[in-house]
Amino acid sequence: MMSSTASLPSPHPSVLFQPVSEGAVLLHVDDEVYFGLNEVGCEIWQLLPPRSASLAELVAALGAKYPDVPEATLVADVSELLGALEKAGLVRTT
Repeated sequence: MMSSTASLPSPHPSVLFQPVSEGAVLLHVDDEVYFGLNEVGCEIWQLLPPRSASLAELVAALGAKYPDVPEATLVADVSELLGALEKAGLVRTT
């Protein structure tokens, strides 16, 4: 799990983001990797840099929208998604 002060990865410049009715689809045009996001995953993608500078900032934005979800759950879920995005080559660390 990421530290709350950790800097966030940025979307890879070769990744296209397309919102759809139930979330979004990501396409890495160089590697031909497709990745589906649900509605919350779509929100997380849109909160990546430059909108948020740290995991804590991103989680705070999600927490404002989903106040009934414990912060620890948000941190764990965001960290899991970011790990999957990194493994797929859809984000990169700076």
